[in-house]
Amino acid sequence: MTCLIKGCNFVLKNIPHEAFAYQKDSDPEFRFQTNHPNIFPYLLVNIGSGVSIVKVETEDKFEWIGGSSIGGGTFWGLGTLLTKTKKFDELLQLASKGQHTNVDMLVKDVYGGAYHTLGLSGNLIASSFGKSATADKEFSKDDMAKSLLHMISNDIGQLACLYAKLHNLHKIYFGGFFIRGHPVTMRTITFSINFFSKGEVQALFLRHEGYLGAIGAFLKGAEQDNPNQYSWGENYAGSSGLMSTSPDFCPMQRARSGTFDMFEMDRLERPLVNLPLLKDPTTYIPDTVDLTDDAMARKYWLTCFEEALDGVVKRAIASQPDSTDAAERAEKFRQKYWNKLQTLRQQPFAYGTLTVRSLLDTREHCLNEFNFPDPYSKVKQKENGIALKCFPSVIESLDSLGWEERQFALVKGLLAGNVFDWGAKAVSEVLESEPQFGFEEAKEKLQERPWLEDSYSEWIQRLKEGPPHKCALIFADNSGIDIILGVFPFVRELLCRGTEVILACNSGPALNDVTYSESLIVAEWIAAMDPIIQSALTEERLLLVQTGSSSPCLDLSRLDKGLALLVRERKTDLVIIEGMGRAIHTNYYAALKCESLKLAVIKNSWLADRLGGKIFSVIFKYEVPCK
Repeated sequence: MTCLIKGCNFVLKNIPHEAFAYQKDSDPEFRFQTNHPNIFPYLLVNIGSGVSIVKVETEDKFEWIGGSSIGGGTFWGLGTLLTKTKKFDELLQLASKGQHTNVDMLVKDVYGGAYHTLGLSGNLIASSFGKSATADKEFSKDDMAKSLLHMISNDIGQLACLYAKLHNLHKIYFGGFFIRGHPVTMRTITFSINFFSKGEVQALFLRHEGYLGAIGAFLKGAEQDNPNQYSWGENYAGSSGLMSTSPDFCPMQRARSGTFDMFEMDRLERPLVNLPLLKDPTTYIPDTVDLTDDAMARKYWLTCFEEALDGVVKRAIASQPDSTDAAERAEKFRQKYWNKLQTLRQQPFAYGTLTVRSLLDTREHCLNEFNFPDPYSKVKQKENGIALKCFPSVIESLDSLGWEERQFALVKGLLAGNVFDWGAKAVSEVLESEPQFGFEEAKEKLQERPWLEDSYSEWIQRLKEGPPHKCALIFADNSGIDIILGVFPFVRELLCRGTEVILACNSGPALNDVTYSESLIVAEWIAAMDPIIQSALTEERLLLVQTGSSSPCLDLSRLDKGLALLVRERKTDLVIIEGMGRAIHTNYYAALKCESLKLAVIKNSWLADRLGGKIFSVIFKYEVPCK
């Protein structure tokens, strides 16, 4: 039991979109839940051979409060006696094709229709297997299996609901490998919970329901290493996805034993926590668009990632010129990621809510699996070298301007730097075909004001009339021109205003995004050229930290604990998020407790059109929290 609870707590805390509600008439039927910072208390109904019902109050405090001998073993045993079918999954397959109304007696069979006085629908089951007592005929195996599944699922649902109400709990998680993503089971349990609780209790299912005990056993066995001090993440390259709910779609999948073939986790080096400045961590959703719901967007982005695959393969091979098997590994990566994309076309819910972020992360996981941890390393080194040579002249030019003119030049430089994104097809094509394309050329590409999202005037007014910010947290995007000629001059100006700066960069590589280790090298070079940066680093008014992420996007609910502590310690009152991945694909609607700037250049025609702009349209979103 201890292992079971440990496993359940673990997946609820560490696996995004682990839990989901089942809604019969939705498309898709899965409604994934965002990770809540406080998962307790909850009721766990573990359906194995029988049923165990456990009230979980804290990480270590839980209590077995009831159960039933009527569970998965009952379905299997009675199902075998009724249908002569020996395999559990074959019974579920029979049930998916059956009509329980041929076997079950309904309310309308008893009363001729609905029983309005009691509020009972005519289609409600009045007696499981009720018709078999009086009918002089043989019943099909499919119908009997369906009736049996309904009977047991209804019984479990009602029992769970009664315990939840008795203990004043509103969330019930179902585990134990009985459900296996089977729609009839989830539909029946959900209906039963809703019916008997009048909607006050929520039935929730788990993507990894069959792994809870195994995960708990692993954690218990690794206690000497204190696994709770780390954060973990699902590796999309190694994990199989949640199976289709349709028994007719891809029948070979439904025939497999269980919901998952494999579940792979990565142990992250440091614990991840919420950004303390999130207005409400319980309602924060990182992603701007849910591709699971938006079919048009899903079709576009899946095609977009397919079309970009050749370029990624080419870049991966080029990053390891001395490797004899780079081409072979790159081809394996191509096949792996292509297959993932095809799975997601048919089953967009396979790994939870499908988003641009999850597509990018899946690609990074697949690259890492075939030992391509940093395909853009050569590109980054080259662009850093070029940008560093330009840094003194850019600073000299900025320093020659008047205050207001300089502020606009700094913002324009920040936006121009953000153009240099090798993850955007429109940009990568320009960079490959026009080697001389640089900082000034990028400025010419930018949309003229008024921008697509333009609160620049409010920002300037704030700088003119308000006191300097205590501390600014900046989430950097790309290497090269972006970080060196865009971000660092902006950082320098903030420092001159008396604002401390925390510059946060990725812990690990993703596309051409700057990493923490790279930022240390870049900062050292810049400090050698600029006394303002040099003194700020020496006096710790400029601090370089890692985000805990290795993604081109940004999840503010999973940041390095050290970064979160620093944000509190320095009383950060300004957050700056730059880049299309961090400020548009994610966090566009993120609400913070402090002032924020979200800046990006839209480098995708389809996305620009959807937002009402054109390619290279500018987002400059200055937000002040409501008092």
